[in-house]
Amino acid sequence: MSETSTTTGDDAAPDDRAPFNALEHELRLIIRRAQSAGARIARRVHPELEASAYPLLAHIAQNPGTRGSDLAAHFGVGRATVSRQLSRLADLGLVERDTDPEDSRGQRITLTADGAARFEQARANRIEMFAGALSHWDRQDVRLLADLLHRYSEDLVSWQAQHR
Repeated sequence: MSETSTTTGDDAAPDDRAPFNALEHELRLIIRRAQSAGARIARRVHPELEASAYPLLAHIAQNPGTRGSDLAAHFGVGRATVSRQLSRLADLGLVERDTDPEDSRGQRITLTADGAARFEQARANRIEMFAGALSHWDRQDVRLLADLLHRYSEDLVSWQAQHR
């Protein structure tokens, strides 16, 4: 796709695309760095935990009793993928699966006491890392960054759902 083409149907000049080029570049770097950090964060939770499992733990911590199908939908992956990851988390003693009282075919997933303690310690370490790295930032700028990232995430998910 050329610099002058658009997918939105507007007549944006090439310079109007510069902010999106910069955004793509910065997000590419952030994603790559996050992937590298993901393995370290996961190991803080458990030495045998895969990096891809940390977001699952975070979602389960925020949504105790969530179902595997909810996790699959939230992360945009197949149910079989989530099922394998949940089996591994259960084998490591980090989550437990109980029969859903509303649907005996389903399971409700929660963190075990050990899983919750390990996750919270890793999360606290991560927050301290952010606090240290951004200590010279104004707190309002940190809040603005968080708000903009949330807005970006919500809008991107919405756009993707409409353009499948």
